[in-house]
Amino acid sequence: MADQNTPDSRPGLLTRAWLFMKTPLFLWLSAGFVVGILFWGGFHTALEYTNREAFCISCHEMQNNVYVEYRNTIHFQNRTGVRATCPDCHVPKEWGPKLIRKIQASNEVLHKILGSIDTPEKFNAKRVQLAQHEWARMKANDSQECRNCHNFNFMDYVEQNRRAAATHQRAVNEGKTCIDCHKGIAHTLPEIEQYIGAPKASAAVLPEQTAAPAASPTASQAASAASR
Repeated sequence: MADQNTPDSRPGLLTRAWLFMKTPLFLWLSAGFVVGILFWGGFHTALEYTNREAFCISCHEMQNNVYVEYRNTIHFQNRTGVRATCPDCHVPKEWGPKLIRKIQASNEVLHKILGSIDTPEKFNAKRVQLAQHEWARMKANDSQECRNCHNFNFMDYVEQNRRAAATHQRAVNEGKTCIDCHKGIAHTLPEIEQYIGAPKASAAVLPEQTAAPAASPTASQAASAASR
């Protein structure tokens, strides 16, 4: 039986740590840690570089089309000088949703190469489809980017005009989101056939509008039916 009074022959914690720091394993772990930091910093820097307005409009497809429209709106220039840039409206601020949005946007690189909307004519031909995709995305995330600046909970309805106050409160009660009513807030709305008034030859027809509502009877048809 060993003597209980024999001092522990194991090296102390600091000594063991010092010995571990001299091993190849520690060197590999340290190198991996440094490489990880450099990779993360480089990845984050590149991600934020693509999250600037200057990058968004660096291609003429955006600069000559939607950016021109955006410059004429209150989100570009206003009395307070507070601007909402392209990424403020189209890229979530939260890390997870932002990364997912960036992955989705990689599809735009392919269409840049293919020249899908490299002329105003091509862009306008696809404007309805492009707008619907963005409206659907914002509808699905409850207008997340809009709510970074605008939130029903912090609206002072007394300061709003009567129509805006009533509409916003009705929207809260009906569970609506910003994009339900503010589709044309920063860009020109695509021309869509709404079957109101005379037919619009150049307007696009949405899938849900393929079956046009029946035309109302003319006055002579109504009179004929009444005389039967």
